[in-house]
Amino acid sequence: MYNILLVEDEESVAKVIKAYLEKHNYRVYYTGYGKEALNIFKNNQIDLVILDLMLPDIDGESLCKVFYEQSEVYIFMLTAKSDLNSRIEGLNIGADEYLVKPFSPRELVARVNALFRRIKKEECHKVIYNDGILFIDDERRLVKVNNKEVTLTPNEFDILTLLIKNKGLVLSRNQIINKLFGIEFDGYDRTIDVHIKNIRKKIEIDSKNPKYIITVIKVGYKFGGDEN
Repeated sequence: MYNILLVEDEESVAKVIKAYLEKHNYRVYYTGYGKEALNIFKNNQIDLVILDLMLPDIDGESLCKVFYEQSEVYIFMLTAKSDLNSRIEGLNIGADEYLVKPFSPRELVARVNALFRRIKKEECHKVIYNDGILFIDDERRLVKVNNKEVTLTPNEFDILTLLIKNKGLVLSRNQIINKLFGIEFDGYDRTIDVHIKNIRKKIEIDSKNPKYIITVIKVGYKFGGDEN
């Protein structure tokens, strides 16, 4: 369940938006005041802020800047300002969507649903292991260790991700070769050992006591990282 912070001082509008969002199984935190919005944001894990720009205590632009500078939360702006300059300004200070009042609650929910579908699709390619030590982005073929990017060769990356996708299973050298390179592979099965050694040097904190690529004697290799 995604958490949404709705900041809207028109109570009638807020009630309708809140009802539509909750009907689609979102958890909605609601307030009509900027200061209270900051407090809610500070004390809860918020995935999306739906923010009206005209608030009684703090203007929405200022709130948007705070949210944008302090986190990577997504922000939808709600406003009566429809001119191009206002839209551009809103996007420049951190808004991801800009909806002009009056708008359809159904359209807002559709945009929210589209956002979280996209997020979910992006997240399926990204996996973090061992409290953030190892980060894998399969789609971008990106690997980070302790937030520092490491460079794997194409074969090394493919071997690592193959072991990850088969987590819990032990793959023999021949299985790795057949799955990645095919039966026409022109080389020795011990070539896999060389690749494994190089991967360990790049991703393991201690390559002599590996936590990610585990050797199963006389059988092969398996992935041992714990997903967060």
